Amino acid sequence: MNPTLATKETQDLKAREVESRGTERITLVFALYEEDFGLDVTYVREIVRVPPFITRVPNSPDYIRGVINLRGSIVPVFDMELKIGMMQKELTEEARIVVVSWNEILFGIIVDSVREVCTIYDSQIESAAKLNTTMDKKYLLGVAKHEDGRLIVLLDLAALFDIDQILDEEAFNG
Repeated sequence: MNPTLATKETQDLKAREVESRGTERITLVFALYEEDFGLDVTYVREIVRVPPFITRVPNSPDYIRGVINLRGSIVPVFDMELKIGMMQKELTEEARIVVVSWNEILFGIIVDSVREVCTIYDSQIESAAKLNTTMDKKYLLGVAKHEDGRLIVLLDLAALFDIDQILDEEAFNG
């Protein structure tokens, strides 16, 4: 078979798949209270173990656990459970800090465990408006039904941590 023809057929097959399934999103899936949450991997810089000590920041909101020193950079660490309205619980060995970069701002979010990186297609995502949850829906991009039947709540980082407000404050104070 002609290699050029085989490549063309593969490209056509992929194009038809994108048409039927929608754009693919590579997603980091992590757990909070046995629920699966997802975050676009393009924002994830790295995943680190929770250090034995996180330095508290005086007068900061409850959901800010403190700051850590990550190879010379001071990184604020947010507690996802508190931020989305869950009860804070004791950290386990599986707990991790997902270090995220948003518009050059680095921050970490504490999660119970990191489960996987998977591909989610637009066709698998339903509106967050259909969810029956106490969590503020403005923090959600939607809910994805994974091929194995699990539901993955997709988070909107910018809304969750008021990143635009933080950027405005930095510009104002900078």
